[in-house]
Amino acid sequence: MIKLIVIGVLLLIVLLVLLSSIKVVNTGYLYVVERLGQFHRILEPGWHFMIPGVDFVRKKVSTKQQILDVPPQSVITKDNVKISVDNVIFYKMLNAKDAVYNIEDFKSGIVYSATTNMRNIIGNMSLDEVLSGRDKINSDLLSIIDEVTDAYGIKILSVEIKNIIPPAEIQQAMEKQMKAERDKRAAILEAEGQRQSQIERAEGEKQAKILSAEAEKQANIRRAEGLRESQLLEAEGKAKAIEQIAIAEAEAIRKVNQAIIESGTNETVIALKQVEALKEMANNPANKLILPNETLSSLGSIAAIGEMLKGNKE
Repeated sequence: MIKLIVIGVLLLIVLLVLLSSIKVVNTGYLYVVERLGQFHRILEPGWHFMIPGVDFVRKKVSTKQQILDVPPQSVITKDNVKISVDNVIFYKMLNAKDAVYNIEDFKSGIVYSATTNMRNIIGNMSLDEVLSGRDKINSDLLSIIDEVTDAYGIKILSVEIKNIIPPAEIQQAMEKQMKAERDKRAAILEAEGQRQSQIERAEGEKQAKILSAEAEKQANIRRAEGLRESQLLEAEGKAKAIEQIAIAEAEAIRKVNQAIIESGTNETVIALKQVEALKEMANNPANKLILPNETLSSLGSIAAIGEMLKGNKE
């Protein structure tokens, strides 16, 4: 009976030793293992066998991305303005052995490195440069801290400034400046709007005048064309009337001549010729007519002949 109890106890001890020799590492973590007080190996996610009493887990290290909040710190700018700055650092563990054995507390190391280098960077900048140069500060600080933490096995992913708080009087001055700037922009926009409105109005009036002048021009052109057409029609009408009159007179003269030829009155023809010759001579202002008495006496008969011819024409 005693032997059975002893055997049971030994089996229980062996079982406990076997269970204690198995280590399960969760995803996202690494175990730093020491053997007899010296670094032995890194246990990655999964299950592993360890020698109880010989192997010892020195530290559990997370490989996930970590966030480190750096508390606000007072910093003096280049132009002697005291401001408060706080930031956030994102980092990730790359080498668990270096993080455990190269520094006692790597988080404190990151915080102190960020604090001292933040003072150095902002101390070389004016307040306006600090307020407008967050990206530059973040970039410079990231480069410096990442170089320092390489010895810790830490990779700095990002450095972000959360707040930059200047003194109360500076804040009031900045608020007044911002208000003045907003008022200035509003006045500029209003003036620009009025100027644009005046330009549009002037452009509209200009276009209206151009269109009015163009319409007047077209009206004058059409009026002139109408007057020209009317004059042309009137002239054509007069020309046709004169042509008709000339045709009628020519026809009348032809009939008179035909009648004279048919009647055979040669004296009448001679008288008519004499009248036409005297008419031509009288129309020339350079000619002077001196008629004898017998010629004057014959004019009566010539006039009678002309009256007769006129009556025949009618």
